[in-house]
Amino acid sequence: MTRVATFSADGHRDALPGDGAPASAEPLLRVERLRKFFPIASGRGSQLHAVDDVSLTVGRGESLGLVGESGCGKSTLARLLARLHDPTDGRIVFDGSDIGSIPASRFARRSDRARIQMVFQDPTDSLNPRFTAADAIAEPLKLLDRLQGEALRVRVAELAAQVGLPAELLPRYPHQLSGGQKARVGIARALSVRPDLLILDEPTAALDVSVQAVVLQLLERLRRELGLSLIFVSHDLNVVRLLTERVAVMYLGEIVEIGPSEQVFRQPLHPYTRALISSIPGQGPRIRLQGEARSPIDPPAGACRFHGRCPEGQDRCGREKPRLVSLEVRAAACLLVAKQVSSEG
Repeated sequence: MTRVATFSADGHRDALPGDGAPASAEPLLRVERLRKFFPIASGRGSQLHAVDDVSLTVGRGESLGLVGESGCGKSTLARLLARLHDPTDGRIVFDGSDIGSIPASRFARRSDRARIQMVFQDPTDSLNPRFTAADAIAEPLKLLDRLQGEALRVRVAELAAQVGLPAELLPRYPHQLSGGQKARVGIARALSVRPDLLILDEPTAALDVSVQAVVLQLLERLRRELGLSLIFVSHDLNVVRLLTERVAVMYLGEIVEIGPSEQVFRQPLHPYTRALISSIPGQGPRIRLQGEARSPIDPPAGACRFHGRCPEGQDRCGREKPRLVSLEVRAAACLLVAKQVSSEG
């Protein structure tokens, strides 16, 4: 039976009891009603709602994609989960422990820091120009694993080989490396302390298309070999479809749809998801949205944030806020989906 979901309805198999999906083991990562608001200096108490009431799970060894327009909150959510930002509210439960309540500055010194690592969007900006490739890979090993001397040198060489970085490039500085080589350094650095969860924020956006393909193949191979859980943030919907098992679609700080990637791409439930997918070449006529996105600064609490741009919107969408509706292993936040579910139930 289909039900209207509370915050736990994120489309994962343990989303709701009795929804037709078998129970699963406790996920590696569970996020509950997560929020991140940034104060606006000149806004007289106004706040930018970058991430607003987000709930999701990531299973052990699973890959989850995060997609949506620029400014929808994907990168902020990634940094919250990597514990680089402190949340305004909500819980981040990692392997059974609530790590969201630990200040980011203190979490950086904990052993759990090694278990969650991040690969950043621009491999050039994320590398210290005064560090060689070997220095960059070695830095987290020194800080978190306390390695030094020959043990450190051997481990750096192993990591370079693992990501396909030739040993002769290790003494080089970032400006002496190509974009693909710098991306491999960033991945090796993130993998150096053997994380369980790897968060990738547009890791191939700054690379040429041919180099992107090589790096993506590398990531998929490493995920299989190491049993990593991945969160993959990207604008490239084709990449997300190929690389991830589930996908979460964000719009103005909220998740509007989540579910198995192939199902979401083949038969999207939310009008915004349909518009996104229609932009992929070969996916049929392009759905062009009307108007501009609402401001994420103090958004209205009692309305759908997609109202005014939605080609299927109704008057009630401007008066009612949709909740995530669970459909077996999928979920969508849309009043039209809720109405359909009610009629079928």
